[in-house]
Amino acid sequence: MDAANTRQSKAGEREAVISRAETYFDDGRFLADLTRLVAIRSESQDPSKAPFLMDYLTDAIEPMLREMDFHTQIFDNPLPGGAPLLVGSRIEDPALKTVLIYGHGDVCNPQEGAWREGLSPFDVVVEGDRIYGRGTADNKVQHLINFRALGFLLAERGKLGFNVKVIVEMSEETGSAGLREFFRANRELLSADVLIASDGPRLQADTATVFMGSRGALNFELVADFRPGAYHSGNFGGLISDPAIVLLHAIALITDVRGQIRVPEWRPTSLTSDVRAALAGLPMGSDGPPVEENWGEEGLTPAERAFGWNSFAVLAMTSGVPDCPVNAISGVARATCQLRFVVGTEPEDILPALRRHLDSHGFERVELRATRGEAFRATRVSPDHPWVRLVTESLERTEGKPPHVLPNLAGSLPNDAFSEILGLPTVWVPHSYGGCCQHAPNEHVLGSLSKSALRNMAGIFADITERGGPGE
Repeated sequence: MDAANTRQSKAGEREAVISRAETYFDDGRFLADLTRLVAIRSESQDPSKAPFLMDYLTDAIEPMLREMDFHTQIFDNPLPGGAPLLVGSRIEDPALKTVLIYGHGDVCNPQEGAWREGLSPFDVVVEGDRIYGRGTADNKVQHLINFRALGFLLAERGKLGFNVKVIVEMSEETGSAGLREFFRANRELLSADVLIASDGPRLQADTATVFMGSRGALNFELVADFRPGAYHSGNFGGLISDPAIVLLHAIALITDVRGQIRVPEWRPTSLTSDVRAALAGLPMGSDGPPVEENWGEEGLTPAERAFGWNSFAVLAMTSGVPDCPVNAISGVARATCQLRFVVGTEPEDILPALRRHLDSHGFERVELRATRGEAFRATRVSPDHPWVRLVTESLERTEGKPPHVLPNLAGSLPNDAFSEILGLPTVWVPHSYGGCCQHAPNEHVLGSLSKSALRNMAGIFADITERGGPGE
């Protein structure tokens, strides 16, 4: 067969794989699969739901992978109380490139009773283009699409033409407990050439997005614990310190009124000219609330604020009993806070830097308490990496337009486990969108986006087969 006929044959094969993906969506199998996954109450934040975490691996993921002749193993989490992990592998030839695929099957608190009428977290409901259910966007639909796309390629060709390893964890919503320890102990088991995975949102629902890392995240508490019990505000007002007032002033030292960070060590130095160039012109806020031009670091574009800078948030705050206030000065005030941070901010110095900053302004009485063991570290891979170019070229070939390319996601993922411990280039292709309500009531995915994602992933895997990897 001459070169022209070979290219035509490969192009026809690629289109056939994509056609299988479209049929899977159109004939109802996609919705049936997603409905089964969502029905498993795999809540990692509720210890009583631990059996469902194992059920998700044994009843949902293992059968899906074994259909494609994957060898699978389920491992206990190396940390006490951590959830199990599944590793799958299909090695066609050790000489071929190996792609590692990641997903997490756990979901966050379902917030039952807070969903609007007609919706329930673990029952899939379709309304127009929206498919509702806890875990649809985060992360069940995302790894479902990737696994099924592999199956379409395998069904069309009889083989993949590359090797695949899979890791599915069940603790992502609790900070990926034990994932890094497992990776350190099993580097050879998970060795690969690249991570291609899916989580998070697209920048716009109708355009594919690629990102190569993520901002880091550290959650912590600020606590003003001044005395046991509350005291009458008439008898003691003006005589004893109010922990809520002290705590609010401490928080006001962290940012100014527009949210600009005031802790010196929290202000990034990694927003370089090449990063700014990569972020130039990217759309922001099309699928969520309007972007506020007067919030965040002055002088930065919205994209630079979201992807190239650090941001501080107060996630929750209490003093007294908000739903039943009484005329008393509370003894304790507490705020749960979070810093999202970019490459260059050292996680180990985040809280010590804040401690120094508060102490220098006289707030020694305000305590700092980390709320989970290990921070998500910030990571980035160059947009010019050969694996990134392969994926972005494939997406443009499938969609007829270039994807949005981000140096890193604004949110946080355990990407450092792959990039730093396993030493892999990391390429993420998200299958959700900004308005999906992940972690909130009424979580959903879009059917149109899901069909697009099935086409895109089928195309990516077909192109890896065709090219043998980047530069082949």
